[in-house]
Amino acid sequence: MTDTTDVVRLDDLADPAFTAEAQQFRDMMTMMAADCPLDAAAMHAKATADTGLDDFGPADYRERLDVLLGALRDIDGLNGPGVVNFYGQLLQLLKNRLLLTDLLKRHPEIHDIELLPPVAIVGLPRTGTTHLHNLLAAAGTFRTLPYWESMEPFPLASEVGIEPDPRRTRMDVAINVMNIVIPHFPLMHEMTTDHVHEEIQLLANDFSTMYFETLADVPVWRDYYESHDQTPHYRHMVTQLKALQFLRGGRRWLLKSPQHLEQLPVLNAELPGVVGVFTHRDPVPVVLSMIAMITYSARMHRSPVPVEHIAAYWVQRLEHMLAGLIRDREVIGRDRSIDIRFDDFMADDLGAAESVFALAEEQLSDTERSAMADYLAGHQRGRLGRVETSCEMFGLDPDDLKARFAPYTQRFLG
Repeated sequence: MTDTTDVVRLDDLADPAFTAEAQQFRDMMTMMAADCPLDAAAMHAKATADTGLDDFGPADYRERLDVLLGALRDIDGLNGPGVVNFYGQLLQLLKNRLLLTDLLKRHPEIHDIELLPPVAIVGLPRTGTTHLHNLLAAAGTFRTLPYWESMEPFPLASEVGIEPDPRRTRMDVAINVMNIVIPHFPLMHEMTTDHVHEEIQLLANDFSTMYFETLADVPVWRDYYESHDQTPHYRHMVTQLKALQFLRGGRRWLLKSPQHLEQLPVLNAELPGVVGVFTHRDPVPVVLSMIAMITYSARMHRSPVPVEHIAAYWVQRLEHMLAGLIRDREVIGRDRSIDIRFDDFMADDLGAAESVFALAEEQLSDTERSAMADYLAGHQRGRLGRVETSCEMFGLDPDDLKARFAPYTQRFLG
């Protein structure tokens, strides 16, 4: 895979600078903040008003939402745009709960759908997971989750059958705003309306996922999340996969999330027979790349941005996730799993994809192989540019990082 890259240096991570156009959006959001309270009662009322529904399903999620809201309100430097952003995202999750509950009431047969064992890509961000996910999805063999559907998985009754789907239209607008406010984000993680997204977004609908940690610095939420068994929330995700298959078809799911690194026993139990595709790369550039992405996107909700504090948090967090993988890797047997090194994948994208198809016992036709080749032709590595990173940017010691990640490196890259 060719890497022809323009390099961008983010020299305003701690004290973000915005274009005039981006600042206009920020000013507008600041004016909206008073009408977007991070308050559970107000958000529930708004979700009911927007959908005409009032059954949010089992009420255990309310405690989790309260913990999360408290953590968000306590963020140092939380600004108006951040309040509006968090309000909008959490409001949508509540609406998703309402719509799912209503759908299940009207179609209880959804519970009886039997899912085929999915293929799950499991690895840290920046290890090739997104590229592999989209490459495999390009073949058309698997059911995948486009970004617009992940955010609004269940349509409003008033919008069913409308074309173009209003959910896609809303996502087009959101992507446009994001590209204006954080224009370098696509260099680190390209986001489009139709790109294949992670089921971690579905886990968010039950308000139990590490996804919220990527949105904001919320250690209180992390401690709460890590202290609870995630089995019921993965079960809730499985119900959503069934509902999505009921609504828009599909035969076999292709999944991907870094969260599974520390939840392999739960993933294996709730999706029996799951095929595991584990991606591996030197953790040092991985952690630097992820920290760059998170500290850069933090400008969406706070200023100044405590870059070194966030960096230290994510070094510890990724170390913990990799420890989970070391502990539980063999939960998914070698007969239905594969380990793919980043360098090997970059050297032979199609070969890696073919090995996944073979492991999953899926036939790969010439048409499907051609579709993947077409995807590769249009998605050369670095075509949008690359963000420069270094340990110095984040106050990190490279020797300390190497020592922290040595157990993982020795196990999977030695």
